[in-house]
Amino acid sequence: MIAVDTNILVYAHRADSPFHEAAAACIVSLAEGRTAWAIPWPCLHEFLAIVTHPRIYAPPTPLATALDQVDAWLESPALRLLAEADDHWPVLRTLIGRAQVTGPKVHDARIAALCQEHGIRELWSADRDFTRFPNVTVVNPLVGSR
Repeated sequence: MIAVDTNILVYAHRADSPFHEAAAACIVSLAEGRTAWAIPWPCLHEFLAIVTHPRIYAPPTPLATALDQVDAWLESPALRLLAEADDHWPVLRTLIGRAQVTGPKVHDARIAALCQEHGIRELWSADRDFTRFPNVTVVNPLVGSR
């Protein structure tokens, strides 16, 4: 199963992104396909925080539009949402300790832990920081797209 990181969701949503067309095509291919795909819950939260933030985008995405975007993704019958299970802490603790991450990178460890817990085959992301976590195969589906 493929999971999608926040940056790909943001690029797919924001028409002003130089990667918009490529990212949108990637998301459409997953959403309209029959193969299961996933979004970690924290990535949906982060998506909403980023696209509606007036210091990041001028103008930011209106809240109603951002919420509608999430609703549209959730309508994909093949979508699975990744949430923490009861054994999340030992997995997360191990990843944080091995990679020696602190501060904002703990969020990346959380995403990596969710992917590991749910048996994700690959994480689509443009974030190179995930290379710290060897149990997660990261693919940037936008490489060569612009």
